[in-house]
Formats: sequence, C-alpha cells, structure tokens
Amino acid sequence: MYEEISHSLLNDILNQIKPDIYKKDLRHFYTRLGANFYAIHGLFSKLYGNRPDFDQQALKLVETMARKYIKRSDELKDQDIEREQDYNWFLNQKWVGMALYANGFAKDLKEMQPHLSYLQELGVNLVHIMPIMKCPEGQSDGGYAVSDFREVDERVGSLDDLKNLSEDMRERDMLLALDVVLNHTSDEHEWAEKARDGDPVYQDYYYTFENRNIPDMFEQSMLEVFPETAPGNFTWDDKMQRWVMTVFNNYQWDLNYNNPMVFIEMLDVILYWANKGADILRLDAVAFLWKKIGSTCQNEHEAHLILQLLKDCCQVVAPGVLFIAEAIVAPSEVTKYFGEDAVIAKECEIAYNATYMALLWDAMATKNANLLTQGIKSLPSKLERATWLNYIRCHDDIGLGFDDKDIIQAGYEPHSHRRFLIDYLTGRYEGSHARGLPFAENFKTGDSRISGSLASLIGLQYAVDSGDIEAQEDAVKQILLLNSMILSFGGIPLLYYGDEIGTLNDDSYLDDPHKMDDNRWVHRPCMNWDKAEKRHLTGTVEYEIFNGIKKMISVRKEVNVFSDFNNRELVDVGNPNLFVFSRFNPQKSSDRVLVVANFNNRPQKLDLEDVSSWGSYDQGQLFDLQSRQKPEIYNNTLVIPGFGFHWLREM
Repeated sequence: MYEEISHSLLNDILNQIKPDIYKKDLRHFYTRLGANFYAIHGLFSKLYGNRPDFDQQALKLVETMARKYIKRSDELKDQDIEREQDYNWFLNQKWVGMALYANGFAKDLKEMQPHLSYLQELGVNLVHIMPIMKCPEGQSDGGYAVSDFREVDERVGSLDDLKNLSEDMRERDMLLALDVVLNHTSDEHEWAEKARDGDPVYQDYYYTFENRNIPDMFEQSMLEVFPETAPGNFTWDDKMQRWVMTVFNNYQWDLNYNNPMVFIEMLDVILYWANKGADILRLDAVAFLWKKIGSTCQNEHEAHLILQLLKDCCQVVAPGVLFIAEAIVAPSEVTKYFGEDAVIAKECEIAYNATYMALLWDAMATKNANLLTQGIKSLPSKLERATWLNYIRCHDDIGLGFDDKDIIQAGYEPHSHRRFLIDYLTGRYEGSHARGLPFAENFKTGDSRISGSLASLIGLQYAVDSGDIEAQEDAVKQILLLNSMILSFGGIPLLYYGDEIGTLNDDSYLDDPHKMDDNRWVHRPCMNWDKAEKRHLTGTVEYEIFNGIKKMISVRKEVNVFSDFNNRELVDVGNPNLFVFSRFNPQKSSDRVLVVANFNNRPQKLDLEDVSSWGSYDQGQLFDLQSRQKPEIYNNTLVIPGFGFHWLREM
C-alpha cells in the first residue's frame, strides 16, 4: 500500500516539476528514480515528515536530482551504466590509492598533471586530492573549513584545471577522489554571514541559541574533539549575539540536518562534484551529522539515515560514484557506515580502517602482534559490495581507539598500555627511535593522539640524524613491512604522499602563525622532487622504499586473491611475534596466498604443520610472490627474517 502511495506521489511530483528543465533523454533518470523512490521518500519522511513544508521540500529534492542529472555529461552517464553492469568493479585488486594535497604534491592542480606519470610508475591509480574548495586565507583546518562549496580555492587552481586533470586521469584509467565536508562550514561561508546578519532562514542552517541553556545541556554529554586548542562545543558570535555549535574549531559552524533545506543543499553539493568528474567522494566527519541532547552527538541513528538518503539520491543521478565514510570511531560502530541491517552497502561503499591502522602501530611499538591479532579477531565483518580503505598514515593524527576488552585480552592494562604507546611513538620511551609529536593532549585524562610522518615515526629520522646505518636498515624494513600489510589485507590500500620515498617530519609549519598551533602540519609536506629523483639511484633509502613498494603493488595487481570479497582468514599461530592470515579465491579454495609478517627485529619461526591447508604441502613447493624466491624452510619450519614478511603461494 505504502509503495503505491509513494509512486502516486512520485507522479505528482514529476508533474509539478517545470517542463523547461527537460532538455535531454531522461529515460535512465526515470528508471532509477522509480526504482529508488520508495526508499527515498520513506527516508525523507522519517527525517522530515513532521514538518508542515514536507511536500514542498520533497518536490525540491526531486527537482534537485533532475537538474543535476541533466547537467551530467554524456561521458559520465556512459560510465555510470558501465559500472552499474559491473557493480563490484571497485573490489578488484588493481586499485591502489594515494592521498595528497594538490599544492603539497605539486604547485597546484595544473602542475599535478605532469606528475601523474610518477604515480603510474609506482602503480597508483586512485588519487585522493584533499580539500580543494574555497576556504579562508587564515585558519581553515587544512581546507576542511569551507567558505564556498562550489569553487576551487585559487591557491590550488581553478575549475578548469580540475576539469583538465580529471579528463587526463580518466584517459589513464585513474580514479579521482575528492572531499565533501558535510558536517560544517567555515564561519566565512555565505550562509554563516547571512545568519550573522540576522536572517532566521540561515540561522536555522546551523545550531544557534540566544543563551547557554541548551548549549549547556548538550555539553553534559558531548566530548571534546580538540580539548587543547578548541575546548567546548559552542562559540559566542558577537555580531549575531548568539551561541553557535562548533564541534571542531570555533571557525567551523556545524550544519543543522534537522532542516531539510540543509540536506538538499548538501546533496546538491555532492552531485555538483560528481558532475565535475569525481569517481569517489570522501564524506568528512559523517559520525557527527546528527545532534541530540543527552548523547555524545556521534553515531546517531539519524546520521545513518542521512547517509542512506544521500546514497539513494546519488544512485539516481550518478550511480557510478562511490562514497568514503570518514568515520574514525570504535570498531563496533565503523562497519555501520556501510549500512545497518544490510547485506550490501547502502550508505558508503568504502570506510577508513582506522582500527587496523592503529593496531599496526601498536605492533611496531611492542614488536609483537598480540594486540593486532586480537583486534582483527574483534573487527566486525564488512558487508558485501563494500570495502576497507587500509592506510598507515594520512593527513590526520594517529588515534589509539582500540577496544579496552581487546587490550586486556592481549595481556595489557588499557590505560598504561596507551600511555606506553604515546610515549613510544613520541620518543619519550627509553630506546624508542620514533619522532612523533603529541597532538590534542588531554591533560585531565592523559590521552593524546600522535602526529608525524611514517618515516619519522618508524625511526628513519633518528637513523639519519645519528648516522646509525643499522637503524636505517631496520627503518626501511619496517616501512616495507607496514606497506605489505595494507597491500595484502583486503580492501583498497591508500598510501600517503611522500611516504613512498621516506619523507621525514617537516618543521617549517612552525614559521606560519596560522599553522604553528597544529602540529599535524609536520606531516603535510611539500613534495621534494629532488629527493624523489633518488628513487632511481641504487643504494639510497628512496630507491629501497619506492621500488620495494612498487614491486608489491605490481604483484598485488596480478594476483586475484587480493581482491576483496570477504576472502581473508586469520590464522592463529603459536608465535606472538607473527601476524598471519590467508587470502583465498572464493571460487577455488585451493588457490591461496599465505601472508606472514614478523614484527620482531629477530628472525622468527612458523611450523607449517600448525597452519591448516599449508602443512601438507611439499616444502619445496612454496614460493614467495614478493621476493620471487623460495622462502627459507627447514624441517617444515618457515623462517621469517627480522621485520620481514612473506606472501606465500604453492608453485
């Protein structure tokens, strides 16, 4: 009955949309809208059905989709159809990503084009360009405080530059990922300026209050994102004479998704960038989208409804476009951003595997895989037609969001273990070679996150400064070990620019008054292209790291068990220093690769009889895909070098 009503409403809405917007063939639009309208109308009704202007807003929603479909190029529409027919296309093992700043990796978007061949040389074919939208000259949270959602910031180029870059990438079979900041705007955005001027329509785009009564109620249960630099979650605006919710920084105003006009505006923004050639849209801070008094204002059910609705609407207009959920939350929560109570992804097809990242850093600090193995056991399974984004470093800090139960199960006390990790990764722990920086320290709780480049955190900076050759060799081994883990685990590996040549911490941010209070800029470097040239010089650190990663990427792309179809099996072994898992072909279980990683600096052994499906093989039949040699095996015991790894397959 409800479906009949919703289709009747659809016909009514279509009849009300002005006919002058229909200038192209809309058959696919009609078909997709019809297929998705039941879900779209139901979700929109759940979120906004109690409003007197619901019918008017529902009409505007459909009109927004229609207008954006009409503006979508024929080339992108053809690509949509192709990807609809091969709906698992992004689960293929051929995709390898890199995240970068356009004006860090190169001078700007235009200058990125000549460097695409560098990425292709490494094997990267998915490029996440971090925020390029217009933002204030001063504090902008690295571009995540947007002042205009439809303009490219002039410091990184223009819309024409982006168009040329995206077309060039498409010709090279490279995917383009862009950020859309959903949770907030800059306080210099046009909407914020109108709110300041007293316009009640735009004041309702944000959470604004005349006094502290409601903000104080919110504060009782909300957490602080940046307790050191931006305590509290509300900021007083003198011109507006109101309190405004600012969960991240006082210049980032949180959008009010209780208002359907905000939802429609942000859907329009998403489809705008989809039409500019983005294959993937990274949706920033999605855990914060719905605010509710008495809660932490994170991971609310309505936030998931918003994402489902955005995905359904995008399926109508641009079904070839994927969403990344930037939800750095507890392991039990993160998989919900693929979709709650679903079999296939119905919110975001991709999610950051922050838990895996943090567990890898734990293994590097402890020199064992105890917590890594336990944490992966507890990691919820992803949905079908969904995948992880696996990474070691990114533009942001490292958080230690492990589950306390896993820490205890691994044999540690949670508070003291986190304290050890903070001290180790910041070089405070005796014997540590790490050169990370504490970020967002909470002196009340002792909690902290960590900034720093991969190379500096792993000990390469110490080795270079001290001239310790052995420490340098160990650092290179550990960098390759970590990369082997994200390239083989299952999902899309995401490198971070500069890590492929061992870029160290960059202290130049301290000279910029707008950056000096945010030490995350220490790992947001300008690419050193002279250093990158050393990748061709045998014996250099750059050569060892770049070509080691390049080889792994090449192998990954050739071996189909590294595609992501829930085809990973964790293997329990008796040696706590080893992390072991099997990747297999779902159609042919005998087609397997055994991944073995040694997080200790000394050689370790693995009895192949303890590894089901492997102990029965003739020891001479095992072959390491990565080194392209037979591994060291004695009396059916595999020997793994210190900080070494194997990708083993039967010959």
